[in-house]
Amino acid sequence: MRRIGIFCIMVAGLAAMAAGMASAQAWKPAANVEIAVASGAGGASDRSARLLQKLLLQTSLFQSISVVNRPGGGGTIAWTYVSQRAGDPHTIATFSSTMLTNHALGVGKLSYRDFTPLSILIREYPMIVVKAGSPITSTKELAARLKKDPASVSFSFAASRGNHNHILIGMIAQAAGAEARATKVIIVKSAGEGTSQVLGGHVDAYIGTLGTLAPLLENGQLHALGISAPDRQPGKGAGIPTFREQGFNAVYSSWRGFIGPKGLTPAQLAFWDQAFARVVQAEDWKKDLDDNAWVEDFRGSAEVPKLLESEEKLIAKMLTDLGFLSK
Repeated sequence: MRRIGIFCIMVAGLAAMAAGMASAQAWKPAANVEIAVASGAGGASDRSARLLQKLLLQTSLFQSISVVNRPGGGGTIAWTYVSQRAGDPHTIATFSSTMLTNHALGVGKLSYRDFTPLSILIREYPMIVVKAGSPITSTKELAARLKKDPASVSFSFAASRGNHNHILIGMIAQAAGAEARATKVIIVKSAGEGTSQVLGGHVDAYIGTLGTLAPLLENGQLHALGISAPDRQPGKGAGIPTFREQGFNAVYSSWRGFIGPKGLTPAQLAFWDQAFARVVQAEDWKKDLDDNAWVEDFRGSAEVPKLLESEEKLIAKMLTDLGFLSK
């Protein structure tokens, strides 16, 4: 009986020790968390970062959270800022497939391997819009102009050459029988800058997302030529034709998520995994997905590197096929 008692005491002691170790290993922010947005204000990354800020602050896990726009260099400025804070779990940044295209094209030296990928939350479909009253009234008219002279139509998009928006232009040009690399593109820092150029008549078309462009589409200032989704989108996207239904094989999506600097601990990763998992269950987050015609594609820190590796290969192939990369 005495041995049993001693054994029970030992088990209880080990359990208490394990609980104490788990408690000691747990982590939560001890200072302000900064979310660096790799684009200007008003774009999809900015909006998702500010909604994330709002939802995280509704928990008791954060002292404070600030969102800081650090546009420029196709995201490089924000990502460089985060990369210089190795081991700091209080600094994270938005990231997207642009990071992979930048690296593939040699535009940026940083790759996802220089960071700790934390999450991928959404996928979105780029679309092409023109000013209301533009002589380009359809994708077929756009394709005809590109076939005749690829440089006859000017496109603007944020925020770096070769990204998902640029790939969409290349897909339309290729489908039209034009040389993708010969198209005329203008890189802008934000959706606001790009749409202002189109509305002012300085650029023929802008490539962006429905969430950003919906207000200008609804008030009749912009006209949508098409969206790169496989099927028509619900809600605000219901009246926008896909490129596929217009006879163009241009189905493509990009993803958006968050990264941290290198050197984060397992406890810090576990915290961020739980934080993002909580956000995607919030009703405000789900409503935002619907409002922006985004597709939920939540991946945690363990899954993201595998996805990025496969995406890296796919993007390199597409950029090569479209003539943006040499074979």
